[in-house]
Amino acid sequence: MTGRWWGPRAKLMRHFIDLASAGRAGLRAILDEAHRRKAARAGLPKGAPDADAPLAGHVLACIFEKPSTRTRFSFDMAMRQLGGSAIVTAAGEMQLGRGETVADTARVLSRLVDAVMLRCAAHATLEELGEHATIPVINGLTNLTHPCQAMADMMTVEERLGRPVDQTCWGWVGDGNNMAHSLIEAASVMGFELRLGVPHGYDPDAAVVATAAARGDGVDVMHKALAAVDGAQVVVTDTWVSMGETATKDKLSAMAPFRVTPELMAAAAPDAVFLHCLPVHRGDEVVAEVIDGPQSAVWDEAENRLHVQKAILLWCLGKIG
Repeated sequence: MTGRWWGPRAKLMRHFIDLASAGRAGLRAILDEAHRRKAARAGLPKGAPDADAPLAGHVLACIFEKPSTRTRFSFDMAMRQLGGSAIVTAAGEMQLGRGETVADTARVLSRLVDAVMLRCAAHATLEELGEHATIPVINGLTNLTHPCQAMADMMTVEERLGRPVDQTCWGWVGDGNNMAHSLIEAASVMGFELRLGVPHGYDPDAAVVATAAARGDGVDVMHKALAAVDGAQVVVTDTWVSMGETATKDKLSAMAPFRVTPELMAAAAPDAVFLHCLPVHRGDEVVAEVIDGPQSAVWDEAENRLHVQKAILLWCLGKIG
């Protein structure tokens, strides 16, 4: 687990920069807490705090280099429901955007707030923040990984299928991007089967795959969409062109056979669910008939960002696990 000793009582600090640092027990504790807190809020107004308000008096800094809908609103609401508050800002509105170092920013924020969530481009920026901060740092997305989304995906699958995630098989189709990387890591830690159908030349990062393989994972990279989803209980994809990328005719052409259609879903298990982290481009990576159809769990998945992030915050601050 990534962490260091700090403070008068020498607690072990927990960052949530990647999934493996929490380990299987930590991720299981987060998922269980997310399920429990979601159920306990039935009937409450969205802005009402949880009955125990476990983070009363705590403040989360949310810093965005990249645009955001789900990450921004879910972290802000997570702190409100936990009884705390959030300060939300764009990186360009801080001195960080005018040349102040990441290390100095980390030292200052560590004196002012209780935790930091950063959504940025370079993964190295997030790691540097974690290296110099003496408070928990949470990965809100980088170009390499998106672990909070992977947690919401696993929670959604457990809700929809009524079984632990390690009893499921997933088929990813499309680009080998940051979302694919986090699902590779999730599969290798939590023990579910993951097949990735990606076009030639768009494979996931080789180091990410190799690290997962060293854990004895059930991850297979293949180059056929049908093979990836055959019999799977979960079919998952993402936009073909990530934030900051430019669409090219070659990439769009290579991705076309990996579009999720009713015919592709028919190759999955009869009870298969469809996931997409959003935003979606209907007609590109998935057709409207699938994402707006009965097998789609994308709206539950979006809501569950809130519930898993509440549990992540509690885990980071030593309230669970």
